[in-house]
Amino acid sequence: MPEEAATLRLGEALAAGASKGLVLHLKGELGSGKTTLVRGLLRALGHGGRVKSPTYTLLEPYGLLRLNLYHFDFYRFKDHSEWLSSGFREHFNPESLCVVEWPERAGDLLAPPDLEILLQYDGPSRNALPLSRSEPGQAWLATALSRWRSS
Repeated sequence: MPEEAATLRLGEALAAGASKGLVLHLKGELGSGKTTLVRGLLRALGHGGRVKSPTYTLLEPYGLLRLNLYHFDFYRFKDHSEWLSSGFREHFNPESLCVVEWPERAGDLLAPPDLEILLQYDGPSRNALPLSRSEPGQAWLATALSRWRSS
């Protein structure tokens, strides 16, 4: 349970710098906390409803007050070409915040993210390893880390 609370707090910290046009990739084994992190992010952005993993639907859209967030899960992709035929490309635009679980399943067809977080097990606990991949991603990570340290 402490790991879940910490993962939720990380998602909440990410909300501080979240803005339109950003892309976040979440990587890690099954059960490592990817959807939990998204739940914390969405709650901090003002979403009071249920947050479920889009493992079966592939996409869960959230219309929030200040932005549209699209939560993708590509775990069920069997082949990179499924990204091409999915129709999801249109959601990756300057007006949306996109969060992608299992981005590696789309291969190199998916553009690099602004921020990538690897969630991994470390014995009984979990680690989150963030990596910015763009200038906006650096600013987003700096804001999130500042919020994380002050909480």
